[in-house]
This record gives sequence, C-alpha cells and structure tokens, in this order.
Amino acid sequence: MNTVNRRSVLLAGLGIAGAGALAACSTDSGTTPPLVSPSGSAVAATEKKRTRTGRTHEVTLVAAPAVVELGAGITAKTWAFDGRAPGKELRVFAGDRLAATLSNQLPDKTSTSVHWHGLALRNDMDGVPPATQTAVRAGSNFTYRFLTDAPGTYFFHPHVGVQIDRGLYAPMIVEDPKEPLSYDEEWVVVLDDWLDGVTGTPDEVLAELTQGMGGMHHGGHDAHDMGDMDMGGTGGSESASPSGGGRSMKFMMMGAQSTLLGGDAGDVKYPYHLVNGRVATDPQVFRSKPGKRIRLRLINAGGDTAYRVALGGHRLTVTHTDGFPVRHQQVDALLIGMGERYDALVTLADGVFPLVALAEGKNAGGMAQVRTGSGGGPRANVRPKELEGMIVSASQLKAADDVRLASRKVDRVHRIELTGSMMAYDWTINGKRFDMSDPAAHPITVEHGQRVRLDFVNNTTMWHPMHLHGHTYQLGGDGPRKDTTIVLPKKTVSAFFDADNPGQWMLHCHNAYHGEAGMMALVAYQG
Repeated sequence: MNTVNRRSVLLAGLGIAGAGALAACSTDSGTTPPLVSPSGSAVAATEKKRTRTGRTHEVTLVAAPAVVELGAGITAKTWAFDGRAPGKELRVFAGDRLAATLSNQLPDKTSTSVHWHGLALRNDMDGVPPATQTAVRAGSNFTYRFLTDAPGTYFFHPHVGVQIDRGLYAPMIVEDPKEPLSYDEEWVVVLDDWLDGVTGTPDEVLAELTQGMGGMHHGGHDAHDMGDMDMGGTGGSESASPSGGGRSMKFMMMGAQSTLLGGDAGDVKYPYHLVNGRVATDPQVFRSKPGKRIRLRLINAGGDTAYRVALGGHRLTVTHTDGFPVRHQQVDALLIGMGERYDALVTLADGVFPLVALAEGKNAGGMAQVRTGSGGGPRANVRPKELEGMIVSASQLKAADDVRLASRKVDRVHRIELTGSMMAYDWTINGKRFDMSDPAAHPITVEHGQRVRLDFVNNTTMWHPMHLHGHTYQLGGDGPRKDTTIVLPKKTVSAFFDADNPGQWMLHCHNAYHGEAGMMALVAYQG
C-alpha cells in the first residue's frame, strides 16, 4: 500500500475543531429537561418549510420470510422486503412526497419498522421504536409519509433488534432535478455481509456475542496475510473454537486485523460477502461500452464489515459521500464503513473488469463484473492492484463549497465517549447502555437553531461507524458533510451540525451488534 495514503486514512480518527469558536459546554444536571415531541408542533412547522414538488409516490413494502438466491446455486431462508435482497430500489426527486406502507408479515409476532437511513425527514417518520413510533406489530400496517427534500444516495432498513443483518434493506435514491454531474449511466451497488439462513441467524449471533469473551478459547491465528480472498464457503479468519473446556464460539471472528481500521476489523464471521445480493463466484454483470461515463452509487448495508472498494484497471473520481457533494478527488479505492455511502464517476476502458469489495481485515470479499468487451471474466478471488493504491476515506475529502457549513460560534458541545470491550461485549456511549424501555433517560440535549459540536472520543480498541439520524454533520472546519463516519480506536473526531430538524434522534454505532448491545444515545431537542 502507498504509505502516505495509509497514514492519511489513519488520520480519519482526528477531527479538526475549526468550524467555530467554543461558546458553551454541555452539563449534566441530573434531570431530564422537557423535550420536543416527535409529532409536535415544532416538527410540523419544520415540515412545512421543506421544498416540495406536489408529487406523491405511493409504495408498499412487504416484510416477510423469503428464500433468496445468492448465486452459484446458493439459497438462504431470510426475511426480506417483497421477497428479494436487496429490496427493490425506491427512486424519487427532491421535493417529492413518499407514502410508503409497511406491511409486516414477519413470523412469531415479530415487530418491525422502516428507518430511512441518511434522510433528514420529519421526526415521527424516522422509524425508530420506541423513540419516534410504536413498532409495527406482525399482521399490521403502517404508512410513512414525508417529504424528501435532499438529493442523494440513501437506503432503508428496520430499526428493531438486529433485523438489518437479515435481508431487510434496499437502496433509496433522491434525484436532483438540477443534477450538475454529467454521465451516461448510473449503477447502484449495495454491499452486504451475509450469514442469515446459511450458518445461523443474526439473533443467534447477538446471543453469542453478548456472552462476551470470558472463558472462551482463542484460536491461534491472525488475518494479516491477505493473499487471495476467500469469496465463499467459510469466509476468512477463523472463529474461536473450544479447547480445554472453553466455550465454542460459532460466529465470533478472531484475528481480523486492519491497519486502516486501527486494529480489530470486526466481530462476526460471515460465510459470504455480497454485491447486489450475489456471491463473487456467480456475480452480477454490469454491461456497457468503452468510453461510457458511469456514476457509481456505493452503499454499505452490512452489519459488521467495512469494505475496501476498487474497480480493477480504473481510477474513481469521488463526487459525494452520504448524499452530499465533495470536491472531486481521484482515488484508487474507497474505504466504506457500515452505513456510509459514496458516489463516484468512472470512464470505462475496453475489457472485463472486477468491481471488488474487499472485506477489510477479514481475508474475504465480494465482487461484481464490469464487461465492456469480450474475454473471460476475472477470478472470484482476484485482488486488483488498485486495492493497494491510493485508499481514501472521509478524512481526506473536503465539502463542496455550496454545502460547507457557514462559519459561526459553537453554542453547545457534547463529549460522546465510546466505551466498552469485546471481553464483556458491553458497548456503550458515555458509559451508559441505551435503555430501549426508556429512550429519553439520558438525552444529549440541543436547542433549535444552535450550532452543535459532537466530540466522538473512542476509548475502545475497536473502530465504530457513528451515525446521527435526521441531520448531517461536517467533519472539522472544511471536511465532508456526513451522517455516518468512522471513528478509529483511541482517536477523537469532531463533528459540527446545525440543530435545524426538531425532534428526538438516535445517535449510534452502525455496527448492528454494537448498537444493539447498547452503543446508542438520543439527541433530543429541548422544547
């Protein structure tokens, strides 16, 4: 790998506190202040100010058991929207209204919801039980109605338990009616780590992980030697195994190491890594012609895996992250954490090329095929040289001028300490495990109109992709606008946002298992 760029990626853990002078620090008074209701008048007033076209898109999303085809003769029993994974793409224009009816046909009295990841929508439509709504019971329907006023690449998924690590996810694209980019075709690329219906279920994974590492036997291995990637079957680094009376760990991955991620790369062993729902041995084929300019919309919908993404034989020009434009930058590869999205342009050469998603630190990965000419396809475990070239994450990007936050004083600062360990699997924020039965017990409070600084202080030995609902924040003084960002171990990231969308919003690690173990908090507007 290019050592200069390796160092640049490692600096992703360092935020630049330059978007405004510190004016006030938050305090914990020990009492819960009055909070804005998710369906209150402040939320309604903000909704009225949103840009609108007058068009409404009505869709129905059926969440139900399904048998999905992963390619190469592999099938998996899972839960999915409308019988497919990823689910069918939703596409609207900025200013359109969406009326999406969720029909819950899941088994065993399973409740669910839909969260519209990355969208700054009205709070009572955010899909987060019990904070913003009551979970949708099995056999019931709920209709989400909201305006989509910000163009970008998004996706949707449940916000109940670890359901996101099943097949319940799909892309959502909000198009810009004044699109400034010029390109010939657009490809949506959804990345996912998969085990549901193959080696177990996400609930079984969570049950094992939350036992912690005490008393287990550690397998003697590591994952530094990447070699050829494991593209199916057993999938990368070994799980812990029983020895001398130690507990058997079926799902926990040991030895997954990544310099880019500052150490431990992940917790879970996945048998497959998918690109648009397909395994690398039987990939999706994108067909085009040489010279065509393609817009890639890359979405990491995974539960526990960061992906290093590259298109063999090409460089990518990054144009957006998490829906917001950045100053264009050429890269060889992108590092994409769970919940992050990137848009990139690429002009296609003549031939057959691998679009590879390396499961960072896990000695495994997924692949799609790009075909503009004749010839045999690449090996399923190919590792194009671009994966070791200029690797970029959010820390090296700058916000486009028209979306950079205006300079102003900071009105409120919150220190967000990320705490916990693999030993006890006790992931928390500020030492407090989020209580689903009382989500507003320890709110991170803001007031409408404030400039807020969140200092993510990672006191753990693992990286965490931190996601804020209902807002985007800016990394440092001129960094990109994001709603999800990687915080490396033992590092601090400063993120600035304007409190302009009233309600009660989740802030959490987008590792599905860290979040469900307790690494969540509520950012709540005071009334």
